Amino acid sequence: MLPNNQQVTTMMNITGAGAVAYPSATVANVVCGFDILGFALNEPCDELAVYLSDEPGVHIINNDDYDLPTEAEKNVSGAALLALLDETPDVKGLTLVSKKIIKPGSGIGSSAASAAGAVVAANHLLDNRFSKDDLVRFAMFGEKVASGVKHADNIAPCIFGGVTLIRSIHPLDIVSIEAPPLHVTVVHPQIEVRTADARQILRQNVLLRDAIRQWGNIAGLVAGFIKGDYDLIGRSLEDVIIEPVRSILIPGFDEVKKLSKEAGALGGGISGSGPSIFMLSKDAETAKQVSLAMEQVYTRIGIDFHTHVTSINTEGVRVRSVEKL
Repeated sequence: MLPNNQQVTTMMNITGAGAVAYPSATVANVVCGFDILGFALNEPCDELAVYLSDEPGVHIINNDDYDLPTEAEKNVSGAALLALLDETPDVKGLTLVSKKIIKPGSGIGSSAASAAGAVVAANHLLDNRFSKDDLVRFAMFGEKVASGVKHADNIAPCIFGGVTLIRSIHPLDIVSIEAPPLHVTVVHPQIEVRTADARQILRQNVLLRDAIRQWGNIAGLVAGFIKGDYDLIGRSLEDVIIEPVRSILIPGFDEVKKLSKEAGALGGGISGSGPSIFMLSKDAETAKQVSLAMEQVYTRIGIDFHTHVTSINTEGVRVRSVEKL
């Protein structure tokens, strides 16, 4: 994509070398862990380059076809970088060149990747002066732009890698959780489920018996990850509060879940607020068979879809230095 005149002007204000980050897609909620559990995927990944600029503020160049806002306050990456700049008085401005690979609205952490990748790249330019917790805090401003809520269950695994538990938002308390090798199959039916809409339909009150069952599943899932107990992981991938409500927004959900388990998946559910559905498997071959089962459902229904067969990314955002544009 060739830059337009405004982009050329923005590029001319770049004052030095930059950093390119490759933030990956993520799965949030992980069935029973609404707003508190998430894990990173090895693919797909976005590509975001950040450069120091002599123009105050954050300047954005979109190098894709998604037509995302270029006003920093209205852009997920821009809001995150503005939060970082507020605590970086020695930096005048930043220029971001963004290439989105993770489709916005897919339910696999597209907005989180934008926010996380931007602040990780900026931090690399600043000789890593900020901690990972700080970067999550900055990136959460981007999530607020995307959904109206500062949640971290996509941001944290994207930055930290692996499986993360958000024990608390105020104060921010992120716990990295060891997990055994797990393969992930994701199907993204080409329908739209807005995060704000998916939050609006949730019940504000739940029965105590449902809460107790949910707490048991969350504890069991975390214990299963730590112990490397695949059977316990599978038994704990149950959501009695959120999934029964949100799944009505996703055609074919129940059949995808049923056929995926029959194909050997440990279990799974809605990725984030949807419409993507994820399934966990013990090995790559099973994950491929699960993909075929998912594809069968949406081919029959007549809904276009994309699938990803991947694994858990334990590294977090990859970043490298680049020369000035």
